[in-house]
Amino acid sequence: MNRSGAPPGRPPSAAGPGDGRLRSSAQRVWSPSAETGKVRHVELRVTSRTQGEHIILALAGEIDLYTAPRLQTELTAALAASNTAQIVVDMSAVDFCDSTGMNVLLAAHRLAGEKGGDLTLAAPRPPVRKILEVTGLQSVFTIHDDLAAVTGQ
Repeated sequence: MNRSGAPPGRPPSAAGPGDGRLRSSAQRVWSPSAETGKVRHVELRVTSRTQGEHIILALAGEIDLYTAPRLQTELTAALAASNTAQIVVDMSAVDFCDSTGMNVLLAAHRLAGEKGGDLTLAAPRPPVRKILEVTGLQSVFTIHDDLAAVTGQ
């Protein structure tokens, strides 16, 4: 190990795995404001309304490790509100959804099906649609291009 903690022959910014330090480049990936050291605030807004036989959850923002618990809470409440819940998740204002968010949606989809209901996704933006396609989840979820196609209004 040299003085910086990196193995001999490796620059200080190339510390290896397991040495408890992040490489400089990894810090920039996680911190968009690397020069200030501040991590960007991530938010998910959820509104819920009933429209006919559907419970519509309109999401806005990003779904990730930090915001997925909020989504899970809202979906659980929607599922508890009806024995045969027809839940529509309006994703038209979702900028990003990681695997944590996809797992929350999958669990709610399964639960809705077990209760005789359904969970449908409406209007996912291209980045979210791409994740659904790459993971094969477009064949699991019913996905509509817009909310009106689901609700008939």
